[in-house]
Amino acid sequence: MRVLGIETSCDETGIAVYDSQLGLQAHEVYSQIELHKVYGGVVPELASRDHIRKISPLVKQTLASANLTLQDLNGIAYTQGPGLIGALLVGATFGRTLAWSLKIPAIGVHHMEGHLLAPMLDEPKPQFPFLALLVSGGHTQIIHVEKVGQYTILGESLDDAAGEAFDKTAKILGLSYPGGPALAKLAELGRPDQYQFPRPMTRKPGLDFSFSGLKTFALNTFQNSDKSDQSKADIAFAFQEAVIDTIVIKCVRALKQTGLKRLVIAGGVSANVQLREQLPLKIKHLQTEVYYPKPELCTDNGAMIAYAGWLRLVAGQRASTEIFATPRWDMQTLEAL
Repeated sequence: MRVLGIETSCDETGIAVYDSQLGLQAHEVYSQIELHKVYGGVVPELASRDHIRKISPLVKQTLASANLTLQDLNGIAYTQGPGLIGALLVGATFGRTLAWSLKIPAIGVHHMEGHLLAPMLDEPKPQFPFLALLVSGGHTQIIHVEKVGQYTILGESLDDAAGEAFDKTAKILGLSYPGGPALAKLAELGRPDQYQFPRPMTRKPGLDFSFSGLKTFALNTFQNSDKSDQSKADIAFAFQEAVIDTIVIKCVRALKQTGLKRLVIAGGVSANVQLREQLPLKIKHLQTEVYYPKPELCTDNGAMIAYAGWLRLVAGQRASTEIFATPRWDMQTLEAL
């Protein structure tokens, strides 16, 4: 089965083709970074309009890269939610209408399920069951994954997600949009032990996260510093270290609590170099296998949607003829396969 994947949940237009026999055949991503940079963040209406402009040309480009035509497709998967309602409706309308015109099935995919399953696009694939850490701009969740569609959220962010805290702290330091990668790059120039940031909610039982206070701590630290380039780098280093340590502490706690020996890290923040280096080292004593998506599949992309959609299409699931989006969508309500 050959599935076209469409991702338009926020500020990236992602298109991909996944073949059940050949694997990922092609994927393309158009980023709206330059469009939103002047505003310091995503403007939903502008994001929706840009998806409309880019989605059709990007589908043609992706199919050409795979040496395929529309008639070679057997199904279409699109992001149904969560995300920005206008952006989601662009992908849902395009995908559902295209499937109807080609007389092939379509399926709406949960954006975070796509992230969670993204490591399965590579080898070796994690075997079920496993623990998943989803870290992105909008979500920080620890999930017990029994099988596809059977998810139990063990902990999540009570306020700012890790990626959101990265972006807001970067803005405090005067870094350009997108702030997360810029802060991580600046942190490479920082010196250890110059500032001591708290590790929020690590002294309390449970697996929930709270990064809003860490962002406020960064603001107060910056205001009381000499605001030099070195101080900014030191603050970035201390902030990133605190976020990673907090994530590690919670992951260790969850692994011990569940007894699971496989950990999947996915979402935009999973591309963070320090997180990729530090987490496996700090959980080595638990003899846990750690899986990540390829760096280019950490951020929003059509490949993860095509793969997740393929799994549900071959299981017999189909979208109705009604076109709709689900901007808020609890992953625990998904149907298990």
